[in-house]
Amino acid sequence: MRLAVELRRLRDAAGLSSREAAALLGVSAPQISQIESGLAGVSEKRLRLLAANYSCSDSELIAALVAMATDRTRGWWEEYRQRLPTPFLDLAELEHHSTYRCDAEFLFIPGLLQTPAYARAAFSSRIPELPEEDLELRVQHRMQRKAILVGPDPTPYRAVIHEAALRIRVSDRGDARAQLFRVLELSKADHITVRVIPFDLDGFGGAWSPMMLAGGAVPKLDTAVRDAPHGTGFIDSEAQLGVFRTLFRRVEAVSLDPDRSRDVIHRVAKEL
Repeated sequence: MRLAVELRRLRDAAGLSSREAAALLGVSAPQISQIESGLAGVSEKRLRLLAANYSCSDSELIAALVAMATDRTRGWWEEYRQRLPTPFLDLAELEHHSTYRCDAEFLFIPGLLQTPAYARAAFSSRIPELPEEDLELRVQHRMQRKAILVGPDPTPYRAVIHEAALRIRVSDRGDARAQLFRVLELSKADHITVRVIPFDLDGFGGAWSPMMLAGGAVPKLDTAVRDAPHGTGFIDSEAQLGVFRTLFRRVEAVSLDPDRSRDVIHRVAKEL
């Protein structure tokens, strides 16, 4: 779907109609519409021809789009198809291909840092209540998403967590303490940076809703993700991405450095 969106953007930027693009490619207009709707794939040869016809000279973007068009990865998330809502699979696939991941959370520990007990408690608060089988599927899926943080080539990850999220007991005292020690353990990895926004910070008005950024092969292919009670939203317009990048820089700038953040997390854990 992201490939389809980007090809449509390139055509729009070139000022061509789908009929005109089809004529340049020697195909029918419905074929262009199918490609731009994500209903049909596109070969590398045809994609490069489209890019040339659209006067796109961004070689890095073209290479990234070719990689997307020719990727045949069948990831672990496919085992959840028709078992979990599609956005769960889309998020896992997005993270798998990301060049970096950033989270800003104000009421919950970020999903990639959660323990199974914490994730289970968080999903249990959903309205309407989930059947036990669906609940366990969601917990299992969330734990498998952590694959991007391990292995020989882990994804660089930065998290900004408000102190409120450290203190809210999603489950009981024991689970809360175990969760904080898990965050401390993960924060020691070279590719993981955890920062805390303390309660006593003056002039902070940035805590309104969580946000996530996933880096693409090139900045134009970055994606922002927003979670809401009605579902997960994937944001890819350049203007909105600029807003999210700025928001994340702001909350990161006012947060404590990693060492002082670990001190806060350890103190909160001891107080439980």
